[in-house]
Amino acid sequence: MLRALYARVLLLAATPYALPTMAGVAVIEATFPFVPPDLMLMPMVLARRERAWFYAGVCTAGSVTGGMIGYAIGFFLASVATRILALSGHAHALGAFQAWFAYWGPAVILIKGLLPVPYMLVTLASGLAHFSFPVFVALSIVTRGGRFFLEAALLQHPKAKAVIDRYFYALAAAGVVLIITAFVLLRLLGAG
Repeated sequence: MLRALYARVLLLAATPYALPTMAGVAVIEATFPFVPPDLMLMPMVLARRERAWFYAGVCTAGSVTGGMIGYAIGFFLASVATRILALSGHAHALGAFQAWFAYWGPAVILIKGLLPVPYMLVTLASGLAHFSFPVFVALSIVTRGGRFFLEAALLQHPKAKAVIDRYFYALAAAGVVLIITAFVLLRLLGAG
């Protein structure tokens, strides 16, 4: 069933609707609990490797735009931001963000932006904490762009699709383990 879903996503990634869908997902994911845009970016790059950099750029632009919206919600509509965080099970995200910021400084945005955790935690908490907006945007470009362009670079390799097809279930299992490990570590460190 998982492999059939993968095949279907690859077919959808080659349609004209894939690009605006990926951009929309990137915007939404940075503000509300939603699927990560990587799930659109990856099959799109696999379907059309020659457009990998373009796709990564669109994904980055959408994510940073969504991040700015999330920041604005946190900054100007604190009650809405705290409600979104509470509804998504992250009611204490602001306190965790502030503790991490006290320890790591601005690097917390880089760390959280690269990890497989909801980016909305960073965007809303940054706005709630009244973190410097220009620094937030710059770090968001670096961290989200770094993540999406790295994915595009790896998936652009001519043998990437063959490797994924051959080791599909092992890679899927490794992805689940990575996500669970990241969440457990963040919970243990009090940052989730």
